[in-house]
Amino acid sequence: MRIVATCLLLAMAAVYVVSRINEGLHPALGFVRAFAEAAMVGGLADWFAVTALFRHPLGLPIPHTAIIPENKDRIADSMAAFLKTNFLTPQVIARRMGAVNPAAAAGAFLADPAKGEGRIGDGAAGLVADILESLDPDQLGGLAKGALRGQLERLELSPLLGQLLGAAIADGRHMPVIESLIRKTAETIEANEPLIKATIHERANTILRWTGLDEKLAEAILEGVYKLLAETLVIPDHPLRRKIEDGLAALAHDLVHDPATRAKVERMKLELLANPAFARWLDALWERGRLRLLQMVRDPQGALGGQLGASMGELGRALQHDVRLQRVVNRFVRRTLIGLATRYGGQIVRLVSETVKRWDAGTVTDRIEGAVGRDLQFIRINGTLVGGLVGLGLHALGLLF
Repeated sequence: MRIVATCLLLAMAAVYVVSRINEGLHPALGFVRAFAEAAMVGGLADWFAVTALFRHPLGLPIPHTAIIPENKDRIADSMAAFLKTNFLTPQVIARRMGAVNPAAAAGAFLADPAKGEGRIGDGAAGLVADILESLDPDQLGGLAKGALRGQLERLELSPLLGQLLGAAIADGRHMPVIESLIRKTAETIEANEPLIKATIHERANTILRWTGLDEKLAEAILEGVYKLLAETLVIPDHPLRRKIEDGLAALAHDLVHDPATRAKVERMKLELLANPAFARWLDALWERGRLRLLQMVRDPQGALGGQLGASMGELGRALQHDVRLQRVVNRFVRRTLIGLATRYGGQIVRLVSETVKRWDAGTVTDRIEGAVGRDLQFIRINGTLVGGLVGLGLHALGLLF
């Protein structure tokens, strides 16, 4: 399009020269000269205007030219402010999320990843992957891990654990855990019988060891323990089983209603979050998640294959058809995005601004000029034609008056 616009300008210059030389041969050549002359003026003016946006015309340092490269940092700040004002405010996100159904969209993709791949294949997946790979992993990871840590710090864990435990007890889902615990206890005692017998032998007095009663005592203790565990395992209303169930029920109640228990769980949670091992685990979790997300957007079919794909398919169908599940997921997504925008909107737009500022002036110029595309050259073409028509009109008016 640059070639077309430039050739049109050169054509108008040639027409002007020819019509100017031969203007006396015919009155109509005056109209041709006037059109070509005004077209050159319009084309040159618009060439100067378009060029001045991106570079100095003819390399001359004319004031108020090369506007975009000269104001790169200000443009970066303006882009960041525009992004924050128009996209990262809670009101905008809430309004936008109210009109979409991300749960159903995610369900449609998970239920039929091949279909989703066709939609994404036009470029969205590649764009997401390029963004994830180009942004600073440490800085982006810091945002993600900071958001997760902040959510965990604000989350009161004790009532949630208590409600989960209470629901499990009410549904009888705690019984397999208790039975498994009893079996593991019996297996542990059986594996450590020699140690137990040796301990009883060491603590027995001399008379017991001399008469061999310590061995019988150890056997009796172990037999009694095995019998107790076996009866607890097979008798539904065994006192020990009821004692364990009562203890779990009391724990579930205290987790929800007892301030001391809740404070203790909260202290344990904060100690865990402050532990360096948790920070390392969080770093590894973020890196695995980032790589998994990259794999998924690059190759949706491969990432969702096998048993994982079947499970994701079931989840996708549930998200598609269960209205209550959609409502819960959509509410969670909306609240999460609003919370992220509120807490980290400034950091996100600063990331955009700093990224643009790090680009050199040529990169900014090429990317903006490429984004606008052919229309820039159509400005030159239109300026040439409109200028010619104006010149033609003025020449006609001059002849009439």
